[in-house]
Amino acid sequence: MSEHLPDSPVVARTWCPGCEPLADPTLQILDLRYCEQHAPGREGSDDEIVTSEGHLSGSAEAGGDANRLWCELLHRGTPRAVARDRRG
Repeated sequence: MSEHLPDSPVVARTWCPGCEPLADPTLQILDLRYCEQHAPGREGSDDEIVTSEGHLSGSAEAGGDANRLWCELLHRGTPRAVARDRRG
């Protein structure tokens, strides 16, 4: 049997620093969400330099080869089990 665990309640409240400049993030848990009026600009001079093209590679994480080697080491079979599997 499995139990369905309910989602945790949201404890943060949304906050736009332009709408509420005096809100103190050290006293409350605030989720930063800019409203449309106060949203930061996205057309600056540096934005023209940065490219947003993605590059897919064969590994999902950087340095995945080291993780793969540890995984093979930790999950390898015992010598008897390996020999038995080879015999079929």
